Amino acid sequence: MMRTHPFGFKPLALALSALTLSGCATFSDDGGLNDVSRLTSERTGQPVQRIQDSTRAAVTQLLAQPLSPDAATSIALLNNRRLQASLAYLGVAEADLVQAGRLRNPGLSFSRKSGAGDVDIDRGIMFDLMGLLTMPIRRKIETGRFEQARLDTAAQAVQLAFDTRKAYFNAVAAHQSLTYAMQVASAAQAGAELAQRLASAGNWSRLDQAREQVFYAEATAQLARAGHQALATRERLTVLMGLWGGDTGYTLPERLPDLPLAADEMTGIEAQAIAQRFDIRIAKREAEALARALGLSEATGFINVLDIGYINKSASGQARANGYAIALELPIFDWGTARNRGAEARYMQALHHTADIAVKARSEVRVAYSGYRTGFDVAKHYRDEVLPLRQKISKEVLLRYNGMLASVFELLSDSRDQINSVNAAIAAQRDFWIAETELQAALSGKGSSASNDNSAPPASAAATDLAPAPTH
Repeated sequence: MMRTHPFGFKPLALALSALTLSGCATFSDDGGLNDVSRLTSERTGQPVQRIQDSTRAAVTQLLAQPLSPDAATSIALLNNRRLQASLAYLGVAEADLVQAGRLRNPGLSFSRKSGAGDVDIDRGIMFDLMGLLTMPIRRKIETGRFEQARLDTAAQAVQLAFDTRKAYFNAVAAHQSLTYAMQVASAAQAGAELAQRLASAGNWSRLDQAREQVFYAEATAQLARAGHQALATRERLTVLMGLWGGDTGYTLPERLPDLPLAADEMTGIEAQAIAQRFDIRIAKREAEALARALGLSEATGFINVLDIGYINKSASGQARANGYAIALELPIFDWGTARNRGAEARYMQALHHTADIAVKARSEVRVAYSGYRTGFDVAKHYRDEVLPLRQKISKEVLLRYNGMLASVFELLSDSRDQINSVNAAIAAQRDFWIAETELQAALSGKGSSASNDNSAPPASAAATDLAPAPTH
């Protein structure tokens, strides 16, 4: 007679133990968003959050008044869809982390043989023992990758904030230049019309008339270019803020913000950049992850697959037979040496790449600070020296005109001379605010050249201080 029995308590206990070990692998409440928001806020003063029901109301409120640099940055961090896609990727990285803390599902086997009135039944359950033994290492690897994903997402958020500020200053400067170009074109038109009437009356030479006409023609062309530049820079800002439809009708201020009273005197900027820059921190995490991966590669180089399980067998007319089974991969053809050597090479590559980025980061922050100081000095020079002199000249020419010592065309000619100075002053003021933004980006975010690299730590630090050495 055929006898069948349950698996018994030993495999059940093993299964419960596996479930207990993997049960701690759960998802966090925020999916890494809080860390990203904190890192972004520390560097920009603005938090990051996922799009939700209140986002629309917050954006509408910020757009209800003339846009400021901080308001534009807030809108971008709230509403930019590319950033939202990066925040969604955090969920992918966290899913990999949770998966690393869970065992492979057990395998069940069942076979039944019958003949001559006898029935043999074999049953088995197999568990991934190697997966259980290497779970702590795998979780460390995925924890490092999740941390790297948070840093990378925060770096993208900070870069978006800086890009938005630069786009804002470009847009406001272009709008200010357009307003001035309209005034210049209007004055040039009046001068050209006056010159034509005087030439028709015989009181003005054709050469002087042609000069006024060409100035008006050039002013008209400059107005067209200024109009396009104002549109293009505004659209760049609109895209970064993620706006469309009626929201694109936001109002920009008439002019750029005033210069600060004095430029900041910064010391220790290289050390600050090394401590704060995301590209350096990300590269450090990459090196650490590779070190952990190398440890896992060596730990599993000899036995790469190891399954253990419980089996029993029952046959007609015989007592049930219990036992266990082990399945492993024999390192006959592949002893794992190539895999380990490749992991070691990738680890050293990461260390050298990290040190290279640190050298570039130090250089970038020095260049950025020089640009910041130069931008301030030049803008201040135009504000305090060039423009006041131009105003003084204009005042003197006007006095001469009122005293009938100068003609109306001398007055118009002086106005033309002011054009380049005013446009240069607007550009200098814009360049200062952009340089100030680029300095903050060089200190905190991915540098302009570093954004194309994937590495990071201080060049002066020893390699052993940057990431754990490979375990042997």
